[in-house]
Amino acid sequence: MNSTPALLNRILLTVLGLILLGVGVLLVLLGTLPPVASWWHSWSAGAWSGVNRIFDSTRFPGRPESWLWIVAALALLALMGLMVAWIAQQGKGRSNLLAAEYDPGDTPGDVRIGGGVAEQALRQALEGRPDLAGATVTTYDVKGSPALKVRLLPRQGVAPHLLAAEVAGLLAALETVVGKEIPVLIHIGAGARTRFGHAERVR
Repeated sequence: MNSTPALLNRILLTVLGLILLGVGVLLVLLGTLPPVASWWHSWSAGAWSGVNRIFDSTRFPGRPESWLWIVAALALLALMGLMVAWIAQQGKGRSNLLAAEYDPGDTPGDVRIGGGVAEQALRQALEGRPDLAGATVTTYDVKGSPALKVRLLPRQGVAPHLLAAEVAGLLAALETVVGKEIPVLIHIGAGARTRFGHAERVR
């Protein structure tokens, strides 16, 4: 329901995980296999000498500094900018507004109901239920209209359709109070908390 780049996040996490896995495997091999350690020493020495030759050949005329340091600094700044832009994309789509209407009564003006009203009301209604391991409620802006996402983690043995029906009843009561129909996504998931919780099983 939000505009967070989930596919890009998965790709970046996969690439980062593969890099860390490769580094970990290399460290294990360096510590356990002497042939790998000797190969690493010879390869790293050759690579370091090659880097030194590149920096020596790119020095400013009459100066010991290489212009590659400027290129490296610019590349680092560009990478930092991309990281800031990526972080700014996370969690987009969330909203603090649940409903807004114009009231032309004795005192004309806009009436606004914050998303926190619905989130707190639903969380309190779902809190302490023995058939739930967890529940979160979030308000999103979907194409200019507010919507709610209710994520539920039921205990083992709980019928998802019955739980969804009960939550739908709570949402209907909320719409009656607000006076407006609200699009809602009910997400029923599972996790370690639902498998290893010690609450009584709902029959």
